[in-house]
Amino acid sequence: MQRGSDRLSAHRDDEMKHELQGLLRSGHPTRTEEWHDPEPYAEDDPEVAYGPVTPSRAPARVEALRLELGRILGRTSFPAGPAELTRVLRGLHAPDALVEPLEGLPRKARYDSAHQLAEAVVQAQEARTKAEKGD
Repeated sequence: MQRGSDRLSAHRDDEMKHELQGLLRSGHPTRTEEWHDPEPYAEDDPEVAYGPVTPSRAPARVEALRLELGRILGRTSFPAGPAELTRVLRGLHAPDALVEPLEGLPRKARYDSAHQLAEAVVQAQEARTKAEKGD
């Protein structure tokens, strides 16, 4: 069955997977010809390319945080409160910078999705920042 967005054949897909296998396993380019290597990161590249997203690093904070939380938590973690989600994140060895903001959320709050959780975290951080500037 042909998918609408699939521009390559299954055979070409397999070829591309095989070509990238060495890079994915080793973590560095495996070709000797320099012109085959990918272009290095630029200074203005988004920080998402350098590791996990944390609430204070990405320009589109809610969306980037939602993606990272959704990637780690998955669908089965919801609905849940911040204490439950913190335990799940710690159990999955999530970065502290991603877990710690959840500890400041209201204990009785419940979140149905990673998007709701990301919005609450960003709003709490913005409120905390405003309060610090106002004092």
